[in-house]
Amino acid sequence: MELSRNRDLPRTEHKQEFVRSLFDRIAPRYDLMNRLMTLGMDQGWRRAALDAVAVQPGELVVDLATGTGDFAELAVARGARTIGVDFAKGMLRAARRRRPTGLFVQTDAGRLPFRDGSAAVMTCGFALRNFTDLDGVFAECARVLAPGGRLVLLEVDEPRSRLLRWGHALHFRHVVPRLGALLSDTEAYRYLPASATYLPGEQELITRLETAGFTRARKRRHLFGAIQQIQTTRA
Repeated sequence: MELSRNRDLPRTEHKQEFVRSLFDRIAPRYDLMNRLMTLGMDQGWRRAALDAVAVQPGELVVDLATGTGDFAELAVARGARTIGVDFAKGMLRAARRRRPTGLFVQTDAGRLPFRDGSAAVMTCGFALRNFTDLDGVFAECARVLAPGGRLVLLEVDEPRSRLLRWGHALHFRHVVPRLGALLSDTEAYRYLPASATYLPGEQELITRLETAGFTRARKRRHLFGAIQQIQTTRA
């Protein structure tokens, strides 16, 4: 695979297949790596995200880039109906092993096979930087959500404090790749920290959500600013 000038990132035209192959490879140890990288805090962030959009029993929740189904599993525990979507077969196999009765669909987040206005809530955890067409994904979210439907996003971020940024960079850019090389896949866990460069800044992200048809976007920070949570409402 040809890489860009940043040796850990694929060229734009190769990104989708690069990311698909990467997540297929790391699926068997994905949950283990997530718990180790976040010291087990990632599930708490997902619970806080579901609290923020007040998931109710019976509501349909669509989880984009579901991976092994963490968000979907937590939404089901609240009585919601869930559909997890992902384009990596390996991730979906792992999700179905965790929840054999769950509904998981292999599809592109930019071309969702759902009716207009059919979902009450959409979630997406740590995947924005992996999409090749972020605006197209946001437009699809707005199409699939009913008016007044809620969207919540979790992603990495950088702390504001210089000292905390240094500690975060040490962990994210040095510890995580070494841990990934030891326990999972060297290339994948070099890419995942480097891919944060794909993320738009806070105001740009909110502007792009508003352009897609969302309103009242709010940001919450977790882990001293290393994790961002964006919640917004379909206009």
